[in-house]
Amino acid sequence: MTYFLPVILFLGLIILISSVFIVKQQTAAVIERFGRFTSVRNSGIQLKLPLVDKIAGRINLKIQQLDVIVETKTKDDVFVRLKISVQFQVVKNNVYDAFYKLEDPQNQITSYVFDVVRSEVPKMKLDDVFERKDDIAIAVKSELNQAMTDYGYDIIKTLVTDIDPDQQVKIAMNRINAAEREKVAAEYEAEAERIKIVAKARAEAESKRLQGQGIADQRREIARGLEESVEVLNNVGINSQEASALIVVTQHYDTLQSVGENTNSNLILMPNSPQAGSEMLNNMIASFVASNQIGEEMKKKNEANGIVPKKKIRKPRPESGYDSNFDDEI
Repeated sequence: MTYFLPVILFLGLIILISSVFIVKQQTAAVIERFGRFTSVRNSGIQLKLPLVDKIAGRINLKIQQLDVIVETKTKDDVFVRLKISVQFQVVKNNVYDAFYKLEDPQNQITSYVFDVVRSEVPKMKLDDVFERKDDIAIAVKSELNQAMTDYGYDIIKTLVTDIDPDQQVKIAMNRINAAEREKVAAEYEAEAERIKIVAKARAEAESKRLQGQGIADQRREIARGLEESVEVLNNVGINSQEASALIVVTQHYDTLQSVGENTNSNLILMPNSPQAGSEMLNNMIASFVASNQIGEEMKKKNEANGIVPKKKIRKPRPESGYDSNFDDEI
């Protein structure tokens, strides 16, 4: 009897060890008895009947991620590869369905992702695929939730993590973007050049206006000076004709003197002989005399016809600026 005692103790120890098992955190163990489902055990130390119950399998309750790469064609006939990341989890209360109803959950999810992507992307152009990638992700999640809920799986989130067109398409897209940027740069440069031209034209117009105003002021002052000079000469017994001729001759000689003083001047005064002043003065006096004779004859003719000439009343010249109505007829 003493010989069988160690054997009995050894067998008892083996039976005790085989009846105790440990389930890790975020894991569920499926127990079967003679091939039939018995229970689901959660994390911690668990017991089972030795030689009768067995652990059929363990289910991971953590959130898992599956990356699926799908190659498809867009509406504008561009082949593109999309990387879809699916985050899924086994529902804790549906471990039985997840273990017994679905043989390979990852292949099942992959098949649904292929189906949804290849039905949605061909409806979009390449640019729309980049802009509406969230819509693709939502469509994948919706389809997977409807399909995988019956198998005890919950789809947490789906993400379109990469969109990779054909290499030639990417090169063409880069050329298009570069051309667009060059076009925008050219438009800005043209606008800047236009602003410069407009500003230059405005400056030139303002310069011409001020120049014209200066010339007008200069001529107005010259006219005022000539008028004052004629009045001064009239006061000393020189009539208006002789005074005007004298002023012209004086200006002629003043100009000659100015030309002689400036060695870099390009001005040429013709004629410039010593007799020019005398000839100019005689010509002007002769012109004034002829003008007076014509005026006297017209006056006599008008008086013979009964036409009375209008008298002129000289208004005082305003102190500021030039007045075009300096003489008014009454």
